[in-house]
Amino acid sequence: MDQALLSKPAEINRLAQILVALKSVNRFDTNEEIEGGTLAHAFSDLETAFRRFLLDLLPRLTAENVSEADATKVLHEIGEEFRHIDYHLHDPKFYEYLWQKDA
Repeated sequence: MDQALLSKPAEINRLAQILVALKSVNRFDTNEEIEGGTLAHAFSDLETAFRRFLLDLLPRLTAENVSEADATKVLHEIGEEFRHIDYHLHDPKFYEYLWQKDA
């Protein structure tokens, strides 16, 4: 799959419309935030981050003659990408159950 699915605002808005209509999603809506929009934005950013990791960062890290300095730089770039991914995993209320400890 070479082309991103959620690269254009119209595609993100279409996904948001689908998600907003779901009771399992819109039950998390607040006056300030519509959960379907939050999820659509998160999925778009996650898609971009995963693609960057797989198509840019990982190939640079595994290049045949990568220097220690370049590998270390890429590792830090991966860390920043993971930080961005972590934010979008934790931001949607729909997925809060993933972070709850068993009682």
